[in-house]
Amino acid sequence: MTDSIQPVLQPVLQPVLQPLWQPSDLRIEHSRLQHYLRWLEREKQLHFDGYPALWQWSVDQVEDFWASIWEYFDIRASEPYRKVLASHVMPGAQWFDGARLNFAEQMFRFYDPDVDGRDADHPAIVAQSELRGMTRLSWRDLRRQVSAVANTLRALGIGPGDRVVAYLPNIPEAAIAFYACASIGAIWSSCSPDMGSASVLDRFKQIDPKLLIAVDGYRYGGKDFDRLAVVDAMHEALPTLQQVVLLPYLDTAAVRDYATPWAGLFTHPAAHAQPMRFEQVAFDHPLWILYSSGTTGMPKPIVQGHGGSLLESLKGHALHLDLGPDDFFHWFSTTGWIMWNSQITGLLVGATICLYDGNPGYPDLGTLWHFAEKAGVTFFGAGSAFYSNCMKAGIAPSHLADLHRLRSVGATGSPLAIEGYEWIYREVGTDLMLAAISGGTDVAASFVGACPILPLYAGEMQCRCLGVAVSALDDAGKEQIDVVGELVVTKPMPSMPLYFWNDQGGKRYRESYFEHFPGWWRHGDWLRITPRGGAIIYGRSDTTINRYGIRMGTSEIYRVVEELPEVLDSLVVDLEYLGRESYMPLFVVLRPGTVLDDALKARINQAIRQLLSARHVPNDIFAIADVPRTLTGKKMELPVKNLLLGMPIEKIANPDAMSNPRSLDYFAAFAASRTTRPAA
Repeated sequence: MTDSIQPVLQPVLQPVLQPLWQPSDLRIEHSRLQHYLRWLEREKQLHFDGYPALWQWSVDQVEDFWASIWEYFDIRASEPYRKVLASHVMPGAQWFDGARLNFAEQMFRFYDPDVDGRDADHPAIVAQSELRGMTRLSWRDLRRQVSAVANTLRALGIGPGDRVVAYLPNIPEAAIAFYACASIGAIWSSCSPDMGSASVLDRFKQIDPKLLIAVDGYRYGGKDFDRLAVVDAMHEALPTLQQVVLLPYLDTAAVRDYATPWAGLFTHPAAHAQPMRFEQVAFDHPLWILYSSGTTGMPKPIVQGHGGSLLESLKGHALHLDLGPDDFFHWFSTTGWIMWNSQITGLLVGATICLYDGNPGYPDLGTLWHFAEKAGVTFFGAGSAFYSNCMKAGIAPSHLADLHRLRSVGATGSPLAIEGYEWIYREVGTDLMLAAISGGTDVAASFVGACPILPLYAGEMQCRCLGVAVSALDDAGKEQIDVVGELVVTKPMPSMPLYFWNDQGGKRYRESYFEHFPGWWRHGDWLRITPRGGAIIYGRSDTTINRYGIRMGTSEIYRVVEELPEVLDSLVVDLEYLGRESYMPLFVVLRPGTVLDDALKARINQAIRQLLSARHVPNDIFAIADVPRTLTGKKMELPVKNLLLGMPIEKIANPDAMSNPRSLDYFAAFAASRTTRPAA
């Protein structure tokens, strides 16, 4: 184990001996994974004695595995593939060459007027927000609305490869807009409206969008937030925009003279002029652009394709989360988090998706649980911090709401503490699959996660995911079991990024994931694979902040803070680790004569909240004399983080490699004065 993590991780390495949950024989028998195993035996003459053997085959015979996923889920394609994997090299693996398909077409197979399908009146979407009561949208109505929007977008000149950016909350219109974009081959990218203009433009400016779909405002925690000024700023700052669509959500009378109203997409002459048509695109045609956190500069625009996202979503939702046509699937998210993408792709397996927009703690922490009751949720997902907050508030969801339909609970975003696992089984339900998962925006998939046919142990994810050759590497770069090491993926996954937008020659892409271990994906997490095949994530191994389940970059905080006239320099770290809440202090170097009083702290926090989001606001702000830097001028975030987590100062940095080694003295004294390490 590396020195950099030994001091803080050693207390949590003791194994948990007894499972918290064991799936019943009946549940195993009816699981989608067991159905897949029976299909493999019947159709491919492949028999596996349990999940570990299946996983090993899926990574040893990666082409056979993904070909089986294609066949098992009966992928609709207008042109067949010639080869599953034309190149195994990472980056640059070439999947399902020759295939032509459409992500949205696969989704609507569960309601196709030309094919014997499910009840057209069955809900595809159930939604509620702080501004709206509960609404239900049937598969028939969803298809009709998506078709109308797609036809109008085509008439407005939007076609394959054009970028459509969205500044929308987690409401049905956002899902409809995405499905319409996917159906015509346009490339989708979204940000949540709680993000300020600086954060949004840092992302959207890079991809030269042709169309913007934006909301006028939103309500959060009982307060209204007008975002028209941000919409105006985007309209002015994005020169490639040819069209703007405005959705009046907060104020139903909101208009802009440069924008088409959302309702106009349905009244346009082209809206209902032709039946729904799915643009056939290559397997690697871009589906959406997601963004990295922006730790080392501008957020990286991560491009992922139709085919890879389709296969990973089907595999993950059906085989790992055990979702199917009878499920009502909820995962609390904003449109700026990868879990929004995960939730809206639940339609691929026929599940009803259940959307909630608003503050999950307003008016109290029972809000989402009451929503789950009213919506009939069978799978309830949220960030780990939400469960921690519920536990600390002393609430018992099973007493607050009728959760008898609930079969599974999902957790991600940050490691869920052992106490969180125990609380869920004590206060939410005793016969639930706790689907704790860990992956990344980068791959829009899980590396490690849930398995409906395996027992579950507190603090531990059940398995390495099928088709994911994930390992923990020690300091020598060797794959290890029961050792905390760097999370790496040693073989390609279909949903790995196609490229970063405008990354000429792929330089930024290679540097982001493949520079440390050439040919292998290094994700930046600490991982331990347990002897029984489970997985434990211990936090970030790089300096990306993962706060309350939302990954954010330090550089975007610096850009805002250091634009204030009083601030010369700054440093921010997050001290979130397994079993302990996030604590994110901001350290600022002030201009001579400036005092860090309450008024200045308030101005700093207000700037961060307005230009970034409330999630970026630090817990505390402290004045320092100097920011520790390397000889090349880089801020030493990780050494400071390790120092504040309890590592000896002599182990965290080489003074000869620093331009100002005495600057660490302040942080050593700071660490000594506060309790920052988790209890042993």
